[in-house]
Amino acid sequence: MEHHMFKLPDGKYADGSWELSIYVTDLQCERMLRVKGDMHIGGLMLQLVEDMDVAIDWSDHALWWPDKNTWLSRTRSTLDQCAVQADAKLHFTPMHKTLRIQLPDMQQIDMRADFSINVFNAVIDVCKDIGIRHPEELSFLRRRDDRAFKRNSKNTSSLRKKKKEKADRESVASNNSLEGGSQGSFDGIAPHSPMRTSSPAAQHRVPGTPGTPVYPGMQTWSPGSYSQYPLPPSNQGFIYHPSTLNEQAVFYQTTPRNKGVSGYSTGTNGSAGTPGSLNQSYGDSFHTINTSLAMSPMSPCDHALDGMYRPKSLKEKACINAGWLDSSRSLMQQGVRENDVILLRFKYFAFYDLDPKIDQIRINQIYEQAKWMILTEEVECTEEEVMMFAALQLQVNLQSQIPQLDGNNTTDGGVDDIDAALTDLQVSLEGTSISMAQGDITNVPELSDYLRFLKPKKLTLKGFKRYWFVFKDTHMAYYKSHEDVNGAPTQKINLKGCEITPDVNISHSKFGMRLLVPLSDGMQEFLIRCDNEAQYANWMAAFRLASKGKTMADSSYESEVQGILAFLSMQQRKVSSASQNISPDTTEIAVEDFVCSRYLKKFKTKQIAGRILEGHSNARNMSLLEAKMSYIKAWQALPEYGVTYFIVKFRNSKKEDLLGVCYNRLIKMDINSGDSKATWRYSTMTAWHVNWEVKEVIVQMEDENIHFACHSADCKIVHEFIGGYIFLSMRSRDQNQTLNEELFHKLTGGWF
Repeated sequence: MEHHMFKLPDGKYADGSWELSIYVTDLQCERMLRVKGDMHIGGLMLQLVEDMDVAIDWSDHALWWPDKNTWLSRTRSTLDQCAVQADAKLHFTPMHKTLRIQLPDMQQIDMRADFSINVFNAVIDVCKDIGIRHPEELSFLRRRDDRAFKRNSKNTSSLRKKKKEKADRESVASNNSLEGGSQGSFDGIAPHSPMRTSSPAAQHRVPGTPGTPVYPGMQTWSPGSYSQYPLPPSNQGFIYHPSTLNEQAVFYQTTPRNKGVSGYSTGTNGSAGTPGSLNQSYGDSFHTINTSLAMSPMSPCDHALDGMYRPKSLKEKACINAGWLDSSRSLMQQGVRENDVILLRFKYFAFYDLDPKIDQIRINQIYEQAKWMILTEEVECTEEEVMMFAALQLQVNLQSQIPQLDGNNTTDGGVDDIDAALTDLQVSLEGTSISMAQGDITNVPELSDYLRFLKPKKLTLKGFKRYWFVFKDTHMAYYKSHEDVNGAPTQKINLKGCEITPDVNISHSKFGMRLLVPLSDGMQEFLIRCDNEAQYANWMAAFRLASKGKTMADSSYESEVQGILAFLSMQQRKVSSASQNISPDTTEIAVEDFVCSRYLKKFKTKQIAGRILEGHSNARNMSLLEAKMSYIKAWQALPEYGVTYFIVKFRNSKKEDLLGVCYNRLIKMDINSGDSKATWRYSTMTAWHVNWEVKEVIVQMEDENIHFACHSADCKIVHEFIGGYIFLSMRSRDQNQTLNEELFHKLTGGWF
């Protein structure tokens, strides 16, 4: 026996080589290769392909190490550098796999996603394919597991579990039944095995790579998981065509060339579509606007509704955010497997540069996410606000059935675009114009008027008292009367960093504000009541700017006032004009699609329908995009808008608290009532990082340090939210600006 063939007890040969096991998922077989520690990963894959001698395009394949839960993606690294030894079991598998993505509008589509790159880049690729700009605002969210919230799930019988697992297995096998549709990726079924029999349901599905085994907790799929749409004539089918994904959901004509396998993309050369067919130029997606994503179904399929979660407390709202994926790790590393269902959602509520001309899909998906957050009561609303949102939703539904004028196709569209570009250039060179109506810009404007005021205390029956208020800069002072303004005020308060919550009831003419102001002894609560809408809008706008450290001299003050007035106007009931638009006798409204369950129990169906129609009179002249934008702006005006909750425990605290992460601040809240205890703005933040040994987030402010452990989610998720909002705040209006991925990971990585 030659010396290099002699095998030592440790499994290595005398020449230092050893046998490495590699499982090839496409061929469902295992290969043993003689390797050495100095062999590069790229050379190993080349040797494997030569050893198999199968005429298949292997360019999209890479080595996955299941035991270490990592990709061996650095082809120049050696086996020794990767710590790969003789006991390692590697998988040679495609990097692009089918991912079932549920969009914010509850539609579910199958897309080819790269499972080997980090989630941040995977989301960018997905958004590029479906035509959504600014993908840094979105991320992937795991589907909620009912078992985490329902204690009674433990009583489910083992028999039902076995039946479900069998049905799920058959569903996965049926979904991959198309001839040649498999690339053998972890499904345990050979590409051309007898199990892959064609099914009627498969004739209208998108063929993808084969599914993963039915792992515990894996989300299964059934033909009903797709939203139902009106079908075209019988010789056509509504399918997602993989090779034209930038056009999405096209009406696909059945021709002799593709009649045998309906819905399967053969590509331009008749071969199966490759992952590269998805990576077309971003601008191509705007040539043919995807109507199914720009105008969603009025009601999603039953499958999407059944899996919808309605939180009943702040704790349950916090538990939702445990499902966000880590942007710095790949899908495979986080347990996502082929054909799993993952939710694509707007993670950061800082929407930048919304342009109705090119953001129709983006605006629609933001509108849909806002709608479902309100309908599921993830965001709290008053009765008037609920009816206002329902009226705007009704207008959106009505307008979606009417052909909309395309501003890009008008005869003056080109001239308008040129004028707009010249105006933008002039503003960038000369600065924004200042209205002369604001008077002398050297003097800071101020407000003064009589308001009703209350400083609530425990065990007190005192009511509101009338005081003379003066607001200037960011300070609010109040006096017993107008005649006392030349003397010392009763109290003077700096509103910078305060929390402002509206307390409005249009039907009862109640226009109030609740202020939580940070003082030396903690957060102090103040209640203020105004006499009318105009007074409320002026003071509320001033207080909002003051909370951000801005004065009334800021150019956004007037627009803030007008926005508040418009928001109040939409909530007003106009009974006399409702009949001019739609009559309840001629229109049937499925009220369960427009209001949350709480009001379905409180009012009768006819009462809700009447209220919706009354509110619709305020929106009946809006176009489709105007109604959606009004809905989004009204959503952004809600007190709970943009607050992402986490259950945390601060250092030296004996009980848990609620942490609210917003686009500009952190809020410490009572876990039961939601009352604010403290506020920290990002503008005063100097550093933030994670102590990975004790899983503690450290936020360094100018005057204090904050330490807390997150109990409802991984601390990396909280840190990523904070760093993500800092990253988004650094965006500029430069059209040529590229997405700085390195900066994003630096801000969200937790290693400062």
